[in-house]
Amino acid sequence: MPDVDELTLDELCERVDLSVRTVRFYTSRGLVPPPQRRGRSGFYTPEHVARLGLVRELQAHGFTLSAIERYLARIPADASASTIALHRTLLAPWMAEMPETMTVEELSSAAGRTLGEADLETLSVLGIITPAARGTYDVAVAHLEAGVRLVDFGYPTQAAHAVKAVYAEHARAIAEQVTEIFATQVWPSYRAAGHGPEELQEAIELLKPLSIAGLVTAYGMAVNETTRDRIAQRTR
Repeated sequence: MPDVDELTLDELCERVDLSVRTVRFYTSRGLVPPPQRRGRSGFYTPEHVARLGLVRELQAHGFTLSAIERYLARIPADASASTIALHRTLLAPWMAEMPETMTVEELSSAAGRTLGEADLETLSVLGIITPAARGTYDVAVAHLEAGVRLVDFGYPTQAAHAVKAVYAEHARAIAEQVTEIFATQVWPSYRAAGHGPEELQEAIELLKPLSIAGLVTAYGMAVNETTRDRIAQRTR
């Protein structure tokens, strides 16, 4: 008699929305452990569900199968479902706004004018639109009006590329350093205090908007200081 938290293969596939063939393939690659055997029957646990959910999350982030294998290899084999879910929390987007998918016609309508290829390229480089399936775009609607006005002011696409490169370089460095601080200071501190994975997961969710706000504030202060320095240099 299986425990209430245990699932048959068919029940597992229904829970995680994967085919039997896919689950068996992932098992053969070591992405999830084999089912727990009782006689001829195999049963799956919440840990199986959590690992398969993490696999799908990693795929959604563009991880290759080999990259997923390397990622999962770092998670202890006896990790609980809540600990595995914590990894999904770390992978989840840090920005709260969900993009809206639009066709070019819908995008032009929202922008208030027809958008040409050059306009779309600049908006894409600015991070306001992202090409999606079948000629559609994922649109950060809250920033669309400002982006279109910037394009109308003649903002050079080349400048947008240059600024994007600067953002990418420094954002990666910030992310790596903050992640290291979290791994070496925050996580051990929470564990030492007796907090479980669920509480740490909640802390991460609280940290996300505060981190974005802190980064925006620091950037704004740096821009103000740089502007004052430039003005002071020109008036000497």
